[in-house]
Amino acid sequence: MNRTTTAKPETVVHKWHVVDATGIPVGRLAAQVAQILRGKHKADFTYHVDNGDFVIVINADKAILTGSKGKELIYWHTGWPGGLRNISRQDMLETNPVRLIEKTVWGMSPKGRLGRQSIKKLKVYSGPDHPHAAQNPQPLKVTK
Repeated sequence: MNRTTTAKPETVVHKWHVVDATGIPVGRLAAQVAQILRGKHKADFTYHVDNGDFVIVINADKAILTGSKGKELIYWHTGWPGGLRNISRQDMLETNPVRLIEKTVWGMSPKGRLGRQSIKKLKVYSGPDHPHAAQNPQPLKVTK
């Protein structure tokens, strides 16, 4: 008799992956990274358990924006009166590419306890170096 298996938090094994963002569109990169953070690439995916893997994104400053997405504005509010701020995606890619990747992946992650838990497994660096060599991350191929 076949039974459905459910992943349990104590039996989940979190692997480490490293992704090179050079020449990859930001949205496509974020969509695939969000699935790995959530654990949807695993056969034992369970909705209520965080069984995703850690993802290290390097060369975030070399990611690209296709079409006219560089001109689109990102809005936020500081919480103070008159505190509505904005910046174009291209300007954010040039000034703070780490924050752009993090915001894009968070936009594709579930909002709630599990989403906040899984987004902590994302490590983004603007250069080619990262301090996670001890975890022995495996290279991950992201389709362009």
